[in-house]
Amino acid sequence: MQIQTLSELEELLSRPDDKTAEAMASLEGDLLILGAGGKMGPSLVRLARRSCERAGIRKRIFAVARFTNSNLPAQLAEVGVETISCDLLDRSALTRLPDIPNVIFMAARKFGTSGEAHLTWAMNTYLPGLVAERYRDSRIVAFSTGNVYPLRPISQGGAQESTSVGPVGEYAQSALGRERMFEYASARWGTRAALLRLNYAVELRYGVLVDIGLSVFERRPIDLAMPKVNVIWQGEANSWCLRSLPLCQAPPLVLNITGSELLSVRELALDFGQHFGIEPTFVSETEGTNALLSDTSKARGLFGDPKISPHEMIPWIADWIRNGGPLLNKPTHFQVRDGKF
Repeated sequence: MQIQTLSELEELLSRPDDKTAEAMASLEGDLLILGAGGKMGPSLVRLARRSCERAGIRKRIFAVARFTNSNLPAQLAEVGVETISCDLLDRSALTRLPDIPNVIFMAARKFGTSGEAHLTWAMNTYLPGLVAERYRDSRIVAFSTGNVYPLRPISQGGAQESTSVGPVGEYAQSALGRERMFEYASARWGTRAALLRLNYAVELRYGVLVDIGLSVFERRPIDLAMPKVNVIWQGEANSWCLRSLPLCQAPPLVLNITGSELLSVRELALDFGQHFGIEPTFVSETEGTNALLSDTSKARGLFGDPKISPHEMIPWIADWIRNGGPLLNKPTHFQVRDGKF
């Protein structure tokens, strides 16, 4: 399969399966998605709408964001999504949002932390506290990050949900703060929640595989300091998110969300090199001995194995890059080891 246009990509990213439709059908009430204007939000919103249609149910889907992309509200309205422009850090604006029993929290800040740490803490910790209180009677699925874990020796495999957290740097620390705010709401008010520790979502316009493929295509050396990675197709990460809503509980359910394979950065670069006819180069031939890795046994026990493998994504991404497909130009900086983003 080759994906040639944005419309084809968006259709695939938002294509529902029976399990996702069943999850949406099992929920009482409407759905509110906070921070829906980012990399994953628009396709998640569309997936939620299409899942309702597949299930044959009527449910209002609200997408809330600042919408710096001024075209996005109209695009979402075309598929039956109601949009609300809102600065979530404005407490009065947050208060005016509708009371909805099912909430997905996606708002976050990662890059620029080193220069404006206060804004990162506001978005990643203070805002979740406000949202947790505002929607304390709702189910809340909140995206977190695998960065709350310490780097793992490759020989030990990925971190499990029971692994002790050890966030490195202020981004990861503030992300753990986000989790603690929802845990506080759960302990104080009985708020049912699920915390999704994601690393890394991939589609054709951004993600670790795009970072590696673009480096090979542009003949830039690739750093092997972070020798292994996990990735998951963004559409499946969004599906697992929606399927987590009926599983919300107090205390919160914690799930690692990523692919099951520990992928070699070197081998990924060589694979892209074969597609491009380019020999990859590396910053150093010495590979690191540990990496940011997650074990998804718990999530796969609930949702099954990912249906789209990295080995399917690579030729799609290679064709997209070769043909000049649009990119989001938002590198993951997966190579960073000191937590400074």
